[in-house]
Amino acid sequence: MQKIWLKNYPEGVPSDISDKASHYPSLIQILDDTCAQHADRVAYQCMGATLTYTEFDHYARALGAWLQHQGVGRGDRVMVMMPNLLQYPVAIYAILRIGAVLVNANPLSSSGELSQLLHNAQPSAIIVAENFAHTLSGALKEDTDSATRPVVITGVGDLLGGLKGPVTNFVVRHVRRLVPAWDLPTAVTWPDAIKTGAQHGLIPAALTHADMACLQYTGGTTGLPKGAVLTHGNLVSNLFQAHAWVTPTLVPDEPDCVVTALPLYHIFAFTANFLLFAHLGAKNILIPNARDLDAMIKDLRDVPFTAITGVNTLFNGLLNHPRFADLNFSRLRWTLGGGMAVQETVAERWLQVTGKPIAQAYGLTETSPAVTINPLDSTTFTGSIGLPVPSTELSIRDDHDTKSKQVYEQGEICVRGPQVSPGYWNNPDETLH
Repeated sequence: MQKIWLKNYPEGVPSDISDKASHYPSLIQILDDTCAQHADRVAYQCMGATLTYTEFDHYARALGAWLQHQGVGRGDRVMVMMPNLLQYPVAIYAILRIGAVLVNANPLSSSGELSQLLHNAQPSAIIVAENFAHTLSGALKEDTDSATRPVVITGVGDLLGGLKGPVTNFVVRHVRRLVPAWDLPTAVTWPDAIKTGAQHGLIPAALTHADMACLQYTGGTTGLPKGAVLTHGNLVSNLFQAHAWVTPTLVPDEPDCVVTALPLYHIFAFTANFLLFAHLGAKNILIPNARDLDAMIKDLRDVPFTAITGVNTLFNGLLNHPRFADLNFSRLRWTLGGGMAVQETVAERWLQVTGKPIAQAYGLTETSPAVTINPLDSTTFTGSIGLPVPSTELSIRDDHDTKSKQVYEQGEICVRGPQVSPGYWNNPDETLH
């Protein structure tokens, strides 16, 4: 295929990332390397508390060892169901480094929706924030095959440290009453799992690009959610596709700081915020509830962030908040919009207020997710989804996927690249080969 779009690539962006991706057999090596290289940097900040990369490594090692002690190993699925807390990236790293498969679950799912996911994924263990444990209780009653699996229950304050952690948990449970009653006989607390796991040595898994890293559920337009299989190769490739695009905007010896208001259980934030910025050794500001704009802006008040990802509704909500314009945008280098179309009026206001444009991107759960992106420094909003990322081929075809459409003709977007999922989990009828 002739990649005619390459002539419009920003300066410094390569056409191919296969050599870089081949250096890392799995996501484990990427996370291990960044923890070693940036040990003293702050990796995550949430509700005023921080984790350094050393602490990130320590907690993930302990949780991974606990999972192994429960019999969880290579290829087993582990479901995580929580908002953007410090515990989330720790859980991801722990699951990946023992060779297990991360199953991201929306904590706002109903018991019925969660039951369908449990039935399909058949997780060997579950990690859930206590605020949503009652939903899990209901789902496990409907899916008895998963009822005996080990469950880790975590409170909002479990990694906030000092007095702040216990006080936060007390307020969440007894003052704000945000933890409905739950019944999970196999549950252990997060502190107990970490304490027990720290007494056992973690046995790291030796993985390849072909190993499954993540089951990412998506409804699309076809009804019931399907689990898109994302391999280590898919995600390593998409990470380096995104890295190639942002490299020309990076400032040497100036650590990045990204705002993660989008939930990490969504593939957009998982790859663009967690994976990419962990690889960069950046500080990641986790926002537990993006609907609480007052709390979010308070968290960002003293943080000169360099990047933020979001959707149109988030950008619009921030722009309409009376204190958003008072934030420090002096280090902001790029804003990435996806998940839905960014409105022109929102993009224009964002540029006016922050001094930086919104770069619109397009992707799919099945493509890990990045497919196309606009140049990050373009100040002209076109409504376009941008250019294909490196090592990616696109064509517009007819309904039968047999004939490419001409310029200005409508059709289906077809994607080929190393980030494309091999199929849907336990769903051969929906998987196209």
